[in-house]
Amino acid sequence: WLKSQQSVGCARPRDASMVKQDNSLAMHMHQYQVVGRAQPTKKQPEPKIYRMKLFAKNAVIARSKFWYFMKKLTKAKKTGGELLAMNEIRDAKPMVAKQYGVWFRYQSRTDTHNMYKEFRDVTLTGAVGQLIQEMAGRHRALPESIQIIDTKILKEEECKRAHVRQLLPGSLKYPQIDRVKPVLPSLRRTFYCKKK
Repeated sequence: WLKSQQSVGCARPRDASMVKQDNSLAMHMHQYQVVGRAQPTKKQPEPKIYRMKLFAKNAVIARSKFWYFMKKLTKAKKTGGELLAMNEIRDAKPMVAKQYGVWFRYQSRTDTHNMYKEFRDVTLTGAVGQLIQEMAGRHRALPESIQIIDTKILKEEECKRAHVRQLLPGSLKYPQIDRVKPVLPSLRRTFYCKKK
């Protein structure tokens, strides 16, 4: 069957071991900067250029979000507009834990709500991923119904939420739970067996 399908031109079924899978439940987000404008016309030869910073799972969704907001702002659709630039924004220090404040709005089943939440993460995209998961769990909000208005790296004195403030003290200590007793060097062995 496989040989006949390959001769016809069908793609070979991918082996499960070949596909790289992420077993964590983290929402992997990316931050994109998208620049675009409406297409030049005789009436308006130099239309205004818009630049937006958007959070999305991939570049396709980021472009779609850009044209969604452009239609609201300038009545310029994808068919009547042009994309000038698009690049991914990465954090300058992705190995340092920071506190993030996120202002956003989301559409519930009854109304539109403004909200503010705080997260502690090493990257801004990680904090936005936490936000989307929390909103899905607590409010059943879909990712496409969440619009991020602003984000900010917070100083320790600016933090308001208790779940973030509890991690701020410099004297914070974590207990060692499963502590393994060290074995003396003379007793260390690679293989060990007992004779009966």
